[in-house]
Amino acid sequence: MREVSGKTQVIAVALVTALCMLGDSMLYVVLPIYWKEAGLSSLWEVGVLLSVNRLVRVPLGPLVGKWYERTGGRTGLFLAVGLAFVTTFVYGFQGFWLWLLARCLWGLAWTFLRLGAYSLIVTVTEEHNRGQFMGLYNGLYRLGSLGGMLGGALLASVYGMFFAAAVLATLSLLALILLFLYVRPTFTNQSTQAVQRLEERSLWKQKRVLATLVTALVVTMVYQGMFASTLSRLIELRHPFVAVGGVVLGAAVLASLVQGLRWSWEPWAAPMFGKLSDRYGRKKLFIWTLIAGAILFGVLQASVMVAVWFAILLGIQLTATIVTTVMDTLAADEAAKQVNSTALMTAYSVVTDIGAALGPLAAFWMDGSVGLDVMCIIIAISLLAIAFAWAGEKRWVRMSSAP
Repeated sequence: MREVSGKTQVIAVALVTALCMLGDSMLYVVLPIYWKEAGLSSLWEVGVLLSVNRLVRVPLGPLVGKWYERTGGRTGLFLAVGLAFVTTFVYGFQGFWLWLLARCLWGLAWTFLRLGAYSLIVTVTEEHNRGQFMGLYNGLYRLGSLGGMLGGALLASVYGMFFAAAVLATLSLLALILLFLYVRPTFTNQSTQAVQRLEERSLWKQKRVLATLVTALVVTMVYQGMFASTLSRLIELRHPFVAVGGVVLGAAVLASLVQGLRWSWEPWAAPMFGKLSDRYGRKKLFIWTLIAGAILFGVLQASVMVAVWFAILLGIQLTATIVTTVMDTLAADEAAKQVNSTALMTAYSVVTDIGAALGPLAAFWMDGSVGLDVMCIIIAISLLAIAFAWAGEKRWVRMSSAP
């Protein structure tokens, strides 16, 4: 096989992920509207189908991680593409239990995609370019979210669910070409002997690793879970209707626009901020972004003009882009120092899945008990606490290494 640069492989895996995500992203816009066409009998089934793929990723993560430890290559990515094709095609048929199986299989496919991408990035990067490459991956694969949300919704509204699912499933097969041409058969850097020596230095005894995992849990819970799940609710409570150019937009549409803007800027913003973290230091950028996020969440309930309030929401979305990119890179930095990098990235993947799953539960519990105003204050305090903890990192790392 001809030599392929690390950057080309990262771009290829990002586009493979984007193509596989088309069907999944379509569902978040289409299923709450066309749930009867899918053969569902109630809206609670929609909630189950949109969340079960995340729940199954928690137990599947370690198993897929072991797969990559043993195989060390792109076989898992091929399997993920096949699963993505099957699950997306199933979305054109009817029946709750059929869809439930498909969503569980998609959870498995996503786990293969993400852990494969993480393993590849850790292997082909160095500390001076890891942030840029991680940002490149995060930014490009979000094109799948944007394409699935817009294209899938358009196809479903005009031609129906079956046609939309068939088109997006067919497009996912293009990922096979990218894998054949631009991803090396083997891309992990640990040997069988290295995997066998894993117990020599337990991940759970390293304070820097534990701090990274706890940070990932809280940050993912905040941004991917609590904020993302309550975005439309926050808008509904504050500005349920907004007139733009004579057109009245409801909270659901406004929330999709705010989310869509993030997906549209991530292909260029995530690599840019990743490169900045390579140049000026990841920890510094991470700390200041967490502080900025805490301030924005803290003022979200302030009495300001409509335009200013939505600017605050977009500011939170921008901090989400930066924090996610830098946090992923911090985890990859730690993984590169380990005997078995896949083990740490597996733990990181599982922790972020748990955070994303717990976030909506915590958010809606707070909404019902103390209100979203209090939730935003709690989020602000949590982000500040993480920022101050990382600011004192040298001290607690030094304490952990003392005899």
